[in-house]
Parts: sequence; structure tokens; C-alpha cells
Amino acid sequence: VEGSSAGRSRPGEEIRARVDLGVGGGTHARMIPEPPILLRRSVAWSLVLALMALVALVIVVAWAHGKAPDLRRGAALYAQHCASCHGARLEGQPDWQIAGADGVLPAPPHDETGHTWHHDDAMLTDYIRRGGQAVLDDMGVAMTSGMPGFGEVLSEGDIAAILAFIKSQWPPRIRAIQTERSGG
Repeated sequence: VEGSSAGRSRPGEEIRARVDLGVGGGTHARMIPEPPILLRRSVAWSLVLALMALVALVIVVAWAHGKAPDLRRGAALYAQHCASCHGARLEGQPDWQIAGADGVLPAPPHDETGHTWHHDDAMLTDYIRRGGQAVLDDMGVAMTSGMPGFGEVLSEGDIAAILAFIKSQWPPRIRAIQTERSGG
């Protein structure tokens, strides 16, 4: 660059460069101002921020994609092991709050109208693993539960996937309350 000192111009000094204008096969002298240093830095920071935003987006998409199979697996496991009692749409059995002649309460809903979300994850996992009666007995609750234990059938990962599916069906407010109860 002619007329400048180390890439910088002084006030009132012209910056001249040879530019190939693609006309007539030659180069022509033309005035091209060098962008101010702040502008170059601003563009550089904009590119860095855009790259960081792209990386963050990729991470979020990868995380969400990783969660989707768990929800699908949880839905399939729920359909196979839970829906026959708790309903295909998590609706539970009719009159689930009234004990039958045998003293057993019908299976409750797992949607927002039930009480599943009132319990923390540890209790729900234990209830599924060991069965309702074992958990109620340990808690000293005088009630008869018809919920069988699934610890011999379902792995801890299976139980977590089922709970993730159930929770995914709750409205955000209910999920937030249950998450807080679970210590999260």
C-alpha cells in the first residue's frame, strides 16, 4: 500500500492501492480506504461470536437428538409394561381414588390429573422397582397397593426411560414442580 506507514495512515494522508478492475487487462490506481482497526476487530469478534453460537446450536441439537431415543424407548416400555393398568394415554383407571371391594385402589393416572408428579424420582423409581406394597410398608402407610414390582423385568435405565416418557407428557408447570421435588 503506497502512502502509508505500517498499514496506517495519518490524518489528511491518502491511501492508494493498485486494484485490478478487470478492464483492459491492466491495473489502475484508485482510492481505497483501509477499514479502521475497530471495524476490523468488530468484524473479527462478530465472526467469533457467530462461530460460538453455531457450536452451541450443534451441542443443543446433539443433546436433544440423544434424548429423543430415550423418550421413544420409554414410550415403548410404558406401552408394554404400564399401559394395561395406567392407560395408553396415562389416564389411569376410572374411580382411581376409591378402593375396590378388595381394598385395593385402582391404578392412578400418570398424567397431570394424577399424583405421580407429587413424588420425587427416587420414590417413583423405588415404587416401580420393588412394587407399591413394599414401598408403602416401608413408609408405614396402611394401604393395599396393587402395583407389582418390576425390578426383575426392567433395568434402572428402562425405569428411567419410562419416567422420562411420563414426565414428557406433563405440562411445563407440573414438570417444574416435580423436578424441584426431585432436588433438581
